[in-house]
Amino acid sequence: MRIAMIGTGYVGLVSGACFSDFGHEVVCVDRDAGKIARLNQGEVPIFEPGLEALIAKNTSAGRLSFTTELAAAVDGADAVFIAVGTPTRRGDGHADLTYVMAAAAEIGRALTGYAVVVTKSTVPVGTNRKVAAAIREANPAAAFDVASNPEFLREGAAIDDFMHPDRVVVGVETPKARKVMAELYRPLSLREFPMVYTGLESAELIKYAANAFLATKITFINEIAALCEKVGADVKTVARGIGMDGRIGDKFLHAGPGYGGSCFPKDTKALARIGQEHAAPIQIVETVIKVNEEVKRRMIDKIVDLCGGVLRDKTIAVLGVTFKPNTDDMREAPSLTIIPALVGGGAKVRVSDPQGRHEGEALLPGVKWIDNPYQAANDADLVVLLTEWNEFRGLDLAKLARKMATPQMADLRNIYDPAEVRAAGFTAYVGVGR
Repeated sequence: MRIAMIGTGYVGLVSGACFSDFGHEVVCVDRDAGKIARLNQGEVPIFEPGLEALIAKNTSAGRLSFTTELAAAVDGADAVFIAVGTPTRRGDGHADLTYVMAAAAEIGRALTGYAVVVTKSTVPVGTNRKVAAAIREANPAAAFDVASNPEFLREGAAIDDFMHPDRVVVGVETPKARKVMAELYRPLSLREFPMVYTGLESAELIKYAANAFLATKITFINEIAALCEKVGADVKTVARGIGMDGRIGDKFLHAGPGYGGSCFPKDTKALARIGQEHAAPIQIVETVIKVNEEVKRRMIDKIVDLCGGVLRDKTIAVLGVTFKPNTDDMREAPSLTIIPALVGGGAKVRVSDPQGRHEGEALLPGVKWIDNPYQAANDADLVVLLTEWNEFRGLDLAKLARKMATPQMADLRNIYDPAEVRAAGFTAYVGVGR
């Protein structure tokens, strides 16, 4: 089948490459001519394990291409995916649909035959009907159906998530649209991955509800971690104990500096706003948003306490700034709250991250970037583990301690055993909920 993928951000690029690997002919569209030029030269603008090789394989096979010409890509397409950004709108916390609606109108003007217009972007309930209205307004004679097909891709594991999904959610209203969507995902249904067909509103809400629930699990265990510190319990043991309950599960029960990234912050805010607008406030989600910000501030307090209450002139090595490992994404990362507070307090901050420097240099002024974690810790008063990259899971702790002026560790991801850290020569160790 022929697919036009509008938007070459994280979702569009990964989805387009994976669909082309299914054997479909995919054209990815973006207005950024420079970005398209780089993609056509084989340069991938985001870091995602395996993506560069997948794009190279399918462009070489002639199944995947990139263009700035939306009309040419849409002409003759069986499905047109909208995969543009829906950032949080300033002022009210709602999802900004500017890019979605602009794409819908442009698609409407470009349609020459029947196509299913599929919203892949994360959008509030009712958006797909607005997309349909925008297409009809732009082209009253257009033959099309709309579908909602939310993505559930984890950054750092997106290709595997697309190829081996827990489920594929498809919101459709006509047999014709369902048939097109079924054909697009045929390689997955043949391998018996679950396909959930539902209405438009349910599909839209599934995405928000899923992310909000996961964000709630993270925030819940962070609140339990704070209680553990007060009563002398270990949050890792508590999380393991409750995670063994099949009704709860062990995923997303890792205490840390709070959630970040491209999805959880904006989707929780959008869902809270949707509830308020429909007079059905989701108070749990509203509290999750509030507590997540408090968690980040608690992390700052831990660091200040290790510095004896004074940050000025302290040398602090921060290992990891991306919101999670295996990505270069800095959006809403805890580091963007924690590190500026350290710099603002007068600390000399050195940063080491395998992929974070490209975005981080502009977002974190006043820090010194060092590639090697041991060099970052040289003569430091404190090392802070902020992102659990594999490179930071296997550090030579004794070597790290020897390099530091004052061997102290704030392990904000609970990577290391406290006794192991102290045995390696560290004089102080602080984790989360321990």
